[in-house]
Amino acid sequence: MQPLSLLGPIDVLEPYAGFVVFGLVLVNMLTRILASRNYEKQAKDDDTETLSRWIPHEVSNVLLVLSAFYFLTLHHHGGIVLSTLVLGLIITDFFEIEARSVELRRGLPLEKPKAAVLASVLVLMYIGYETVFFIIKPLWDAVI
Repeated sequence: MQPLSLLGPIDVLEPYAGFVVFGLVLVNMLTRILASRNYEKQAKDDDTETLSRWIPHEVSNVLLVLSAFYFLTLHHHGGIVLSTLVLGLIITDFFEIEARSVELRRGLPLEKPKAAVLASVLVLMYIGYETVFFIIKPLWDAVI
């Protein structure tokens, strides 16, 4: 059964939707690293009480959610799983920055965003399974 396209015959992203999400997950991981560095710089300023969110990372989060929802319209089962994982990543990311703000107010050194990194690796593994499985499919079929 062919997946139904959201935009019909003008939908040019349909064949590449998984790769777009895959790329956005990688961009999100890169912006997470850069955001962590930005938070550490903010923490070195003595007059800050809370950390301000880094806009490129927040834009990356929004694009990732929108692309996951778009993937959901094309591949229902994989899209539900991916959307759930991405929303979990966004929630984890929200609480990570709040935890860093608490550490800053208490005068503790900032920790790395371990939970958000783990969640993003999980999202990367799943979208990698959905999109680039064709690379290992011959080996997988030989074993199974």
